[in-house]
Amino acid sequence: MSDQTITLLILVLAVAVFVWNRLPVGIVALGVALALWATDVLTLDQAVEGFGNPTVVLIAALFVVAEALEAAGITTWAGQQLMRHAGDSRWRLMALLMVAVALLSALITPNGAVAAMVPMVVVLTVRLGEPPSKYLMPVAFAAHAGALLVLTGSPVSLLVSSAAADAGERGFAFFELALVGVPLLVGTILVVIFIGQRVLPNRDARSLTRDLGELPSTLASQYIQEEELARLTINAGSPYDGVDAGRISVPPDSNLHLLSVQNGNGGPLVDDDDVHAGDVLVVRGSIDGIETFARANGLGVARGTADKPIACGLVSRDFGVAEVIVAPRSNYIGERVFPGMITESGQLVVLAIQRHGEDLGMEQTVLRAGDSLLLQGSWDALDQHTADPNVLLVDTPDAIRRQTIALGARAVPALAVLAVMVVLLTTGIVPAAVACLLAAIAMVLLRVVTVDEAHRSMSWTTIILVAGMIPLSTAITQTGAADFLADGFVDSIGGGGTHVVLLGLFVVTVILGQMISNTATALILIPIALSIASEMNISPLALLMCVNVAAAASLFTPVATPANMMVMGPAGYKFNDYWKLGLPVLVVYLIVGVLLVPLFWPL
Repeated sequence: MSDQTITLLILVLAVAVFVWNRLPVGIVALGVALALWATDVLTLDQAVEGFGNPTVVLIAALFVVAEALEAAGITTWAGQQLMRHAGDSRWRLMALLMVAVALLSALITPNGAVAAMVPMVVVLTVRLGEPPSKYLMPVAFAAHAGALLVLTGSPVSLLVSSAAADAGERGFAFFELALVGVPLLVGTILVVIFIGQRVLPNRDARSLTRDLGELPSTLASQYIQEEELARLTINAGSPYDGVDAGRISVPPDSNLHLLSVQNGNGGPLVDDDDVHAGDVLVVRGSIDGIETFARANGLGVARGTADKPIACGLVSRDFGVAEVIVAPRSNYIGERVFPGMITESGQLVVLAIQRHGEDLGMEQTVLRAGDSLLLQGSWDALDQHTADPNVLLVDTPDAIRRQTIALGARAVPALAVLAVMVVLLTTGIVPAAVACLLAAIAMVLLRVVTVDEAHRSMSWTTIILVAGMIPLSTAITQTGAADFLADGFVDSIGGGGTHVVLLGLFVVTVILGQMISNTATALILIPIALSIASEMNISPLALLMCVNVAAAASLFTPVATPANMMVMGPAGYKFNDYWKLGLPVLVVYLIVGVLLVPLFWPL
């Protein structure tokens, strides 16, 4: 049996197993690479070369960049801006959401963008009293269109650009893809606005993201039931400026309680620490008592709203809170605690204690199973010291920070790194993989994300899928299978002209892309498109861009892309919900892929 026949058999078997959908796609991709090696179609080096491919490295780095943007509070800020500008208009909110996810998708790929936006969209719909099912599918489809705004928007764009360069043509420029991306996005938005509400289901979600936006004020009212909590900033000239933290107290007749002396980052100061201007006193008591005490001692008061004139200051860019419950059989049962107590780590302070929903006040308490404590400290300290098997964490500090702090302390370095990455990608000063790797490394070194968060951000399924399928693309080209398939394709429809060839290539790509990963589809069809271009003596750029557009049209099934799958659970979608909106959106892709593409990249 010839290598060409073996390659085609492996191709057919791979597609069949992908469609069968009973095995993890990563296992299938690795099985394809191993099968090509076992049958001597490829050498071992060729069979595993995908894991060293620059495109795979670039994709992995982009996952870290995506995680950094969310961790820095940039998506939270985007959600706040959307709510502010959308007003009461459902359609304006829909359009703004789709534009926002498209722009984010252009920067961090559709999967990263949808992963970052889904919690925010669910929270927005809950606040509006709308079902998430009316919004999440349009968001996923907008992410597909947004991926074609810039070169790094999707792995497929990177693959087709690399294939064009390998074929002796120029690669696609960074913003060149916007020639098709903008019409796709505009067309998708118009379809959703005019048709979407009629075809999208009105369905309750199977799972909902907790809305933590109002959690700080909720915790303040729950734990400090009859009083107020305030952070008083020590101003220069205050009698407390320059004294030891242990010497600071409040007058007995002030009806105030001093909970903690902290630095500006929320870290508690111990007795021997010097207190300076900019440090903070956390006090509990009546509004009048707090204001009187602040005026008498040169302290600044953070102002709130008309209903709550003093801001409680539970969270900020630098510090936050966590609610923990003493677990059954916890080692802490029987220990004595009190509000204002600094924990053993020296990094957290106990603000309040409750038992059965009742505030236990300022007195010392012997802990029991089920008691709940409100802890405050820096975000890093909360992340580190609340991961304790002796307590149950109600909401993770990371989740609270991401929903409550817009443009947090890490936002400036994150945006700076992102801007530098875009400049490097646009100018081509360094290879794209190097630019994205430098960005990912910078995000970690600047502590926008931790090493563990960077590891967790990786979509290993996507990485393994691309790395495992690259050898199949190599084999299709090397054995002549691409030329064989291209000859048959051209013989069948080549006589109809170049637009018919584009239409045929578009249809084949779309059909295959609904059943298997669009990345795997592209890796199969890229060498065939190049062979068709060579057979017909036309430029391959239009054919490759047609494949790129068609591969992004994975709109009919939830399994077509991870982005489609991500919205299925939160929106409560069923398998056959997707094609109802996907079909009219596909018409937009067809017009762009077959009619507009050859205008921008002449055949």
